[in-house]
Amino acid sequence: MTDKPHAAPRRPGERALDALGLAGPPLLDADASPHAFPDGGTWRTEIPSVEGPEALATVLREAARLDVPVHRISQGSGVWMLTDSEIGEMVAACAEHDVELCLFTGPRGTWDTGASTRSPSGGGGLRARGHDALAGCVEDALRATELGVKCVLVADEGVLWTLHRMRASGALPADTTFKVSALVGPVNPASYAVWEGLGADSVNVPSDLTLQHFTEIRRVARAPLDLYVEAPDDLGGYVRMYDAAELVRRGAPVYLKFGVSKAPAIYPYGAHLRDVTLATARERVRRGRLVLDLLARHGADGGMSPLGSRLPGGLRRFPQPPEGN
Repeated sequence: MTDKPHAAPRRPGERALDALGLAGPPLLDADASPHAFPDGGTWRTEIPSVEGPEALATVLREAARLDVPVHRISQGSGVWMLTDSEIGEMVAACAEHDVELCLFTGPRGTWDTGASTRSPSGGGGLRARGHDALAGCVEDALRATELGVKCVLVADEGVLWTLHRMRASGALPADTTFKVSALVGPVNPASYAVWEGLGADSVNVPSDLTLQHFTEIRRVARAPLDLYVEAPDDLGGYVRMYDAAELVRRGAPVYLKFGVSKAPAIYPYGAHLRDVTLATARERVRRGRLVLDLLARHGADGGMSPLGSRLPGGLRRFPQPPEGN
């Protein structure tokens, strides 16, 4: 897929509805995001829930077969659920195909000993409970980056701020990027700006935000936005393929994530979940093909970042505290 000049994108069913006097409201220039990735692109792609080397190989084969460009793959079970050799194999495969690899940091509330996350309120959710869980996430980040991983996925604001400070001090490589999990994603512009200030390089927002919400976010923050075009059931199961063009227009720069609804949960992954993990990996790539085809039919497939691009550009950060604090 190449970035070629296009006429203005059309809306689904636009010409037929116009002929019947059922035209939709005009697209307002003021609603469009003023931001882009540093390479000039407005959107990239991501395949989530790629839980190990075999699932990664499946995704790469299917992406080649269906001609689906992939900028980033992400994993949800965590660094601690992979051996060094498995991480090394994934790093090498992603490097060979010019794809960014993003692995989740470890201890989180949903798998901890606390009962609050299993209560009706959900308690603290995915956040790291106590010093030891924070330390475990730090250990995961150190181990992953030492093995060549460039992107780390986080689900706790304290973990993010700690890792960002480590990146600033040189304890983590300067080109490490931090991705915020969908399960703690912000739902208003002020909270989105807080995550950017804490060090986020891309922020996953819930898939049920309205188009106006994306415009509101882009008025105050520029960190790349991660969005499930199709969300897994535990995130609502929303399917927003026909919104894809407008989500890019309002939310740029954005990672379009290709999830699968009506599929079993696979975290934490193990061999007992192999068949469903590989099957859903293939289907996520196919879902990506469907979204890309839809964008092309509507003349909205321009603006994709070059494959291999991964950095977010200049973002607004909170000041670093003095050393020792």
